[in-house]
Amino acid sequence: MADEEIEGKGFVIKDRRRFTEEGEEREPAPDEEKPEQPEASTQEAETVPQEEEKVEAEAPPEKEEEAPLPEINFSTFIFSLNTSALLHLGEVPDPATGKQEKDLALAKQTIDLIAMLEDKTRGNLTPDEENLVKHILYDLRLRYVQKT
Repeated sequence: MADEEIEGKGFVIKDRRRFTEEGEEREPAPDEEKPEQPEASTQEAETVPQEEEKVEAEAPPEKEEEAPLPEINFSTFIFSLNTSALLHLGEVPDPATGKQEKDLALAKQTIDLIAMLEDKTRGNLTPDEENLVKHILYDLRLRYVQKT
């Protein structure tokens, strides 16, 4: 089936594997270098560039200037859960409304989630990560008890 195209009932099967059955590297076909797009009529094809120009013109320039998101790792995940728990404890304002609202049930659930992660990851964390989880749990539990 090397480089064969089989046309059937409305679909096409293309062999896009990088290597042949003998283990030799294939040269990419010209159509594989371009991303696949559904075929459009000639009238639609003429309007696409105009639409793309409009989209580029409407894009706000501030999107390009946003700071990059932090690296996703265990510590940033725990910090995210910590912020969520603080939000539910009413310690920080809700970014959407700007109001500080308490929801102790959700705060307890988030604290329990962090505790479960501490238990399930025991022995698999670096000492810094273990200390981070331990200190965050201690702080959140104290704040929760104060609120109740």
